[in-house]
Amino acid sequence: MNVKRTFGTILTILGIIGLIYAGYGFVNQSGQTRALVVYGIIGLIFFVSGIGLVKNTKDES
Repeated sequence: MNVKRTFGTILTILGIIGLIYAGYGFVNQSGQTRALVVYGIIGLIFFVSGIGLVKNTKDES
């Protein structure tokens, strides 16, 4: 079991959830603009770092 690849997958999923939540709040014109920006930025960071971990980790069988 590759821990880096599993952690990368978890980060990617959390990033997707954060980006979807921020997008949903933006579309519904929620009044908390600062919170939506923070959720979007954190989601983007998680998504990019998770993809990077999955992409750069080699399979060890």
